[in-house]
Amino acid sequence: MTSQATRNLATFTLHDGGGVPLVLLHGFPLDHRMWAACAGYLAPGIRAIGVDLPGAGHSDLDGYPPSIEHAADAVYRTMIAAGEGNAVVVGHSMGGYVALALAERHPGFVAGLGLVNTKSTADTDEAHAKRLRIAAAADASQTVDAVLGMPANLVGATSTERRRHLFPVLDSWIRAQSPAGVAWAQRAMAARPDRTAVLERFGSPVAVVVGAEDSITPLAEAEHMVRAAGSPAGLSAGDAALTLVPGTGHLSVVEDPQAVAAALSLLHVQVVAHH
Repeated sequence: MTSQATRNLATFTLHDGGGVPLVLLHGFPLDHRMWAACAGYLAPGIRAIGVDLPGAGHSDLDGYPPSIEHAADAVYRTMIAAGEGNAVVVGHSMGGYVALALAERHPGFVAGLGLVNTKSTADTDEAHAKRLRIAAAADASQTVDAVLGMPANLVGATSTERRRHLFPVLDSWIRAQSPAGVAWAQRAMAARPDRTAVLERFGSPVAVVVGAEDSITPLAEAEHMVRAAGSPAGLSAGDAALTLVPGTGHLSVVEDPQAVAAALSLLHVQVVAHH
């Protein structure tokens, strides 16, 4: 019997194919479902695996203290147990923090990095304190009420005007999360360090995607990551691609899944060529 401390995460095949897979890591406070539409637009033959991070979706918390590093190790353990020797790891927002930790802790596993609406820098003091307040509220109320209003900030102005159908979907996904998982994720993100140096050392293809209307991890953060990945210690500038997705905010994956899928399909081609 598998012990609670070593339980693997829930995974889902979102697009069929062979070879090196795309491992898709979701943002907060969502789960693998945020990737489903995007995965459907991937180029033929690319296998995509959605993962529910600890405490999200169908993945339980396993008793470890809140930690992005633990989440990265759990993704690695799950993929290795499934027979995956390496992968193109793609993370949205919190998933991007986990992807960078994976590249730092298990560099041989990460054949390429997709960083979508995320950043390599640590939280500001203000953001750190806000995360801890939300975690405390989730614990105290034993509800996810503290994050129910997030969709209004996650999507861009264009989606607020033209893609109102997304709001009930996002609300249903958030309501499906557990209060304990919400609190765990917020504390894990609050404790993460700056991982810009991971990009400087990485040495394999990187795709950075950002919504043009993203106010949470804006273009300046995306450009910072591209510069780091293109530094002399890492990649040539041509190996770190920046995709700006017009008319989308922090949830570009959901707001314009086809545009994000095109960037990730190109990343996969670059990884295959690189290897």
